Order: sequence, then C-alpha cells, then structure tokens
Amino acid sequence: MRESLDSRALSAVSDAVLMIAAERSFEPVLGKLADAARVLADARYAAIGVPDGEGGFANFIASGMTDKQWAAIGELPRQHGLLGAMLADPAPFRAPDISEDPRFEGWPNAHPNMRSFLGVPIVSKAEVVGAFYLTDKKGGRRAVFTDADQQLIELLAAHAAVAIENARLHERSRELTIVEERNRLARELHDAVSQSLFGIALTVEAAAQLVETDPERAQEQLRIVHDLTRAATEEMRSLIFELRGAELGSDGLVSTLRKHVEVLRRVYSTEIEVKVEGERPLRAELEKHVFRIAQEALGNALKHAHAKKLEVQLRMSNGRVELSVADDGAGFDPASPRVGKHLGLLSMRERAQALGGELNVISRPGAGTTVTLEVEVGGHDSRSDR
Repeated sequence: MRESLDSRALSAVSDAVLMIAAERSFEPVLGKLADAARVLADARYAAIGVPDGEGGFANFIASGMTDKQWAAIGELPRQHGLLGAMLADPAPFRAPDISEDPRFEGWPNAHPNMRSFLGVPIVSKAEVVGAFYLTDKKGGRRAVFTDADQQLIELLAAHAAVAIENARLHERSRELTIVEERNRLARELHDAVSQSLFGIALTVEAAAQLVETDPERAQEQLRIVHDLTRAATEEMRSLIFELRGAELGSDGLVSTLRKHVEVLRRVYSTEIEVKVEGERPLRAELEKHVFRIAQEALGNALKHAHAKKLEVQLRMSNGRVELSVADDGAGFDPASPRVGKHLGLLSMRERAQALGGELNVISRPGAGTTVTLEVEVGGHDSRSDR
C-alpha cells in the first residue's frame, strides 16, 4: 500500500513539474509553484518567497488566500522570524504549532491564524534562492505535516530551483530584447532626423540662392521644404509612437492597432487594410504580444520589403485569436540562416511562444510575405486581469 501511495505522490510531483515547465514568466512560475506545493502537501495555505538581497522579499506569492485577504494584509513581509530562517539555513523545518516557536513574531493585521508549519528552502548552486512556506495541514486542528509531506516538498524544491533559474534567464532575455528594440528605434529616429534635416538644409540653401534671380523656382523649393518637413514630422511621430509604447490598457488591441496603422499610412503613403472579426477584450498579456507581432510584421513590410499594399486581419473567435499580416513586398527566403536573426523574426517567435501560440511565415523572393499567429485562449477572456 505504501509503495502505491509513493507512486501516486511521485506522479503528482511529476505532473506539477510538467505544468510549471510550460510557464516561462517569472511571477506566474512562482504562483504555480506555490499552488503545487499547497496541493501536494494537502495544506490550507502555501507561499513561496524570493529574497531581494536587502532584507526583504523581491517576490512573495501566496496560495490559498483570496485576493481580498491578500490585499487586506498589505505590503510584502520582511525576512524576519521563520520567514528569514528558511532563507538563511538550507535545512527544512516543521512545527506542529508555529506560534510556539521562539522565532515566531506574530501575524500582521487581517492575517489568518495558522498552526502547523512546514518550511523548505529552495537551493540553487549552494545558495538559498527562495523558500516554500506551508501552513495548516488539512485534516483537523491537530493535523501536522509528515515526513512524506516534507519529502514531497523537498523534491518539488529541487525542481523549483531549476524553474526559477530558467524563468529568470527568460526574463533577462526579454529585457535585453526590449533594450535592443529601443536602441534600434533610437538609431532609426536619429537617422531619420539627420537625413531629413540634411535634405531640408540643402533645399533651403537652394531657395535662398534663387530668391532674387528666380523667385518662382525659389517658391517651388520652399514648397519642397514644406513637404520634407511634413514627411519628417510624420516619420518621427511613427517612431516615437513605437518608443512610447501602445495605450493598450486604455484603448484596447483593436483601437491601438487601427491608430498605429493610420500613422503608418500617413508616413509611408501605403495602402494598408485592416479587417477585424469578433472584436472583444482580451487579457493584457495577450493583447500586448499580438500588437507587438503585428507592429513588427508591418514595420518589416514597409521598411525592408518596400511593400505597396498590406492587409491586416484579426479574428477573435470563441477561444481562439488569429492574426495575419500580408504584403506584396520583395519577399525573402525564410529558410535562409541569416534571415532568422533579422527582421525581428526571433522576437516575434518568442512572443508567440510566450503565448503558447504558433507563428508561421510564408514568403519567397519577389512574392511578398504573410505572417500568421494562432493562439488558443480558451472560452473566456476579459480585461479584468490587467
């Protein structure tokens, strides 16, 4: 019977690890780890804490509390008492009643009273990078955490160390991608301003030389200056629009996408058609990544493929989002090893992967390009989780 129980427990840990491995963003990883620990140890409450190196927690995620309870407790806890002990000593700790431990310092206002306790540090490369905190073993007031519970959470902690490290690396990679993207936009803005000012300066100089000898030609040159200035203003507005970030939180995906396309139409004097089916609000993370993929695909078509006609299609059917950006530009060979590192394809694929979706690029030289994104989002999405 014990062997069967152990098999089921190990299977439960395996299932939890597989679920967590599918998540790459840092805080969601912590949330899933806390949920998994609570379920595995049959605890009423669980939490996972990650130190900030300055006497506090960079992250402290609880499981088993309602949002209202958590909001009432207030700011993140400091690393005192048993919370700090788990981050200073790699050894696990159990207590039948946490309030009887000399290191216990009481509960914050609005915090639920808890008795039984299990703390398990998360160790990576000989360093404590976090800790599991579990309280209130289910089964009655006298129920306590067992050796088997501790073994399960220790096993989960070993996997948690890897999951936390991977999530941190992924977050850093994303941060570097954002920095690189902003640097690229800054260079484009600098180049656009420099080229425009150079052209305007030359034209003004030509007009000045013609004012007395040929006033009509001077006026024509000034009209060119006016056109150059307007075009430069529109191009800079487009780049600044990308630098400042979209107002997705207030305007939503469809409105923000239409505004962006309108700016591109003015800047590039290009026909861009937008078709939307099944418009409805989506969760913030999904809207952000979908918009950025559309933005990147449109930018590639206009700046690199020199497309004259583009079509953007956004379908939001029940449980599914489909984005398509098609152009009649120069096209390219998607199989070329050099292409994969350019045109923002890596960034778009990473965004699609972060959503659990699929990005496809169909193109060939001289035949245009179509970028498609497909994401399963379930039957219910709303902006309530912003």
